[in-house]
Amino acid sequence: MSTAPAVYESNLHSLPLLARGKVRDNYAVGDDRILMVASDRISAFDVVMGEPIPGKGELLTRMALFWFDKLGHIVPNHLTGQAPESVVSPDEVAQVKGRSMLVKRLKPLPVEAVVRGYLAGSGWKEYQENGRVCGVSLPPGLKNSSRLPTPIFTPATKAEMGDHDENIDFGRMSEIVGPELAKQVRDIAIRLYTEAAAFALTRGIIIADTKFEFGLDEHGHLTLMDEILTPDSSRFWPLESYREGVNPPSFDKQYLRDWLETAQVDGVPWGKVAPAPTVPTTVIDSTSQRYAKAFSALQYRGE
Repeated sequence: MSTAPAVYESNLHSLPLLARGKVRDNYAVGDDRILMVASDRISAFDVVMGEPIPGKGELLTRMALFWFDKLGHIVPNHLTGQAPESVVSPDEVAQVKGRSMLVKRLKPLPVEAVVRGYLAGSGWKEYQENGRVCGVSLPPGLKNSSRLPTPIFTPATKAEMGDHDENIDFGRMSEIVGPELAKQVRDIAIRLYTEAAAFALTRGIIIADTKFEFGLDEHGHLTLMDEILTPDSSRFWPLESYREGVNPPSFDKQYLRDWLETAQVDGVPWGKVAPAPTVPTTVIDSTSQRYAKAFSALQYRGE
């Protein structure tokens, strides 16, 4: 990762701030574009930690740009192709260089398009209870981390800051965005995941699951937005140590989640609500190393 000082939040005076998300600070550029600045913040269980992961924002940006380019034949994305540095003051270039994207302003869909190729996390928990994941019935006898017969689409509602995303079934998504748009999102998300996962396997990485976000442009065309296929939005496992039935080591923020499951605040277990417990340096460093390993293993060189 970068040796530059961590950026917990950006502070640009030349552009109006629209919102600070869990990771990104969004600024208005006129009425048709947004400057997305990826900070070094990290969230888990929908709560932003108080400590940054140095260099994380730059790494996420490089990975997202790689995937937008590689998967651009499937669906349009929100990139404008313009340099982020071109819309800020000279004294602000250092804040945005390498960690920003200048994108089209879209009408975001109020759902997240989650695709799972393996049974893990909340999906594994739900499967144990009723043999389904978000309304999708799965074959009996699957284990933790089992590869699914085919990737499944399991949408979720997007939570406000501090709230938890809620898994929903496809029927509920169809009610929210309409059946035709829901089917289009589902089909495109599965294709995006399938192609990305196949490529990652050639680099020794399993993409167990991931989430995409979409919006509509001024013509009503479906457009891929936010960031894609990074350790923030995906579950990355090293192929060489994958074993069905156990939680594989991961190249994402699962290490942080695992630590938080045992963390305490004032002597009691943390309740997964803000404020987050203080994350020790050892966990920060280990999380940083895992993100860097994912980046290195997948060899993002824009080939």
